[in-house]
Amino acid sequence: MGQQDIAGAPEGRFTPAGTETAMNRIYAIGAVGLMAALIGGTAGYLFFAGDSRADPLAQCREGNVGSADIGGPFTLLDKTGTEITDKEVITRPTLVYFGYTFCADVCPFDMSRNAEALDLLEAEGRDVGLAFITVDPKRDTPEVAGEYAEAYKADAIGLSGTQEQIDAAAKAYRVYYKVQPATDDYYLVDHSAFTYLMLPGIGFADFYRREATPEQIAKGVGCMLDVTG
Repeated sequence: MGQQDIAGAPEGRFTPAGTETAMNRIYAIGAVGLMAALIGGTAGYLFFAGDSRADPLAQCREGNVGSADIGGPFTLLDKTGTEITDKEVITRPTLVYFGYTFCADVCPFDMSRNAEALDLLEAEGRDVGLAFITVDPKRDTPEVAGEYAEAYKADAIGLSGTQEQIDAAAKAYRVYYKVQPATDDYYLVDHSAFTYLMLPGIGFADFYRREATPEQIAKGVGCMLDVTG
């Protein structure tokens, strides 16, 4: 099976070529259904309706899913293998992304875009963090996940953990992922690819689809920070 370097990832990380092409088709076909599953309930309906009187952040929202039940407590492992909680990770407005380091094109693109959005926000004097959570803890050890995140942004946090810890974090964020069968270490992992904006003391604020540009993300996050002070 052919291999290729992961663009923008630490040197020496490899993955099968073209691993995410099928996933792109899945995202295009299933986006509406997936977001319905992510949101659910009457709260989701309220914010799909865009009622800015009930939701002061609605004017800023790319995803229009205000109080969807996304996010929650987690305990994972940082680069040093030390347990770290969500409260220690999300100490400032933070973009949270779930992926894996062997991802051929989707994850590198999204992480690069997110880092670029943070550069734009930094230029405006805004302090926003970036957290990468692996959905492939078998290959992505804490050190690997940490180095991967830092390759995109020096102060980004990369997180791994036990399978149980990753499952719990993914469930809290309504993240879909599935490891594909394989006979070697070059297996694929199907996964949803949304970036979540989490605010300390507030929680989930918005999500950004793969189509969102760095400029759109920076504008949305900046708006959120203006509204929340």
